[in-house]
Amino acid sequence: MKIIKTEPYPASIIGIFLFIVIAAMLSFAAENLYAQTAEEIDASVYACLGRFYNQIKGGREMVAMAEGVLVMPSLLKVGLIVGGEYGKGALRIGGKTVSHYNLVSGSVGLQIGGAAKDFVILFMTDEAMKQFQNSKGWEVGVDGSVALAKFGGGERVNFITMNDPIIGFVFDVKGLMADISLNGAKFTKINTK
Repeated sequence: MKIIKTEPYPASIIGIFLFIVIAAMLSFAAENLYAQTAEEIDASVYACLGRFYNQIKGGREMVAMAEGVLVMPSLLKVGLIVGGEYGKGALRIGGKTVSHYNLVSGSVGLQIGGAAKDFVILFMTDEAMKQFQNSKGWEVGVDGSVALAKFGGGERVNFITMNDPIIGFVFDVKGLMADISLNGAKFTKINTK
């Protein structure tokens, strides 16, 4: 009896598939990597806040109670074993943008695909906000802990019982990677034109 060893997929087909996936992910990420003006970033921040108020019941009240609000719209995450996340946003105090930031995050592990998500970080104490503003590169989990608010099913955020100094909301997630973790995300102040 002769035993024939077969491969489920030839190596060349796997290589072509991986090339196509990587090319698609890079083109998806490239849309957000171009240099944006302050007005473009602020327009996307304003739109993100609108989505936040529509999707998070009680969100408007939480923003009103916060000392500062970091809004990061349409963060892009792509990955094929090694992943990365990038986006630009703004810190708002008293309803006005005071500075712009970018987010850079990397990860290694079993991952493939791409996704976009919005998130809003509320600095509920003046001390937490000042620590963020005075850092040269603020990293979640190292320079400060962000308590992720859980919501869903039309629930209203219970802002009376939330007493963490920094509260994060991840929402409007689109794509194949449903990771909502913020650990390792590093925010750096940027100069915009």
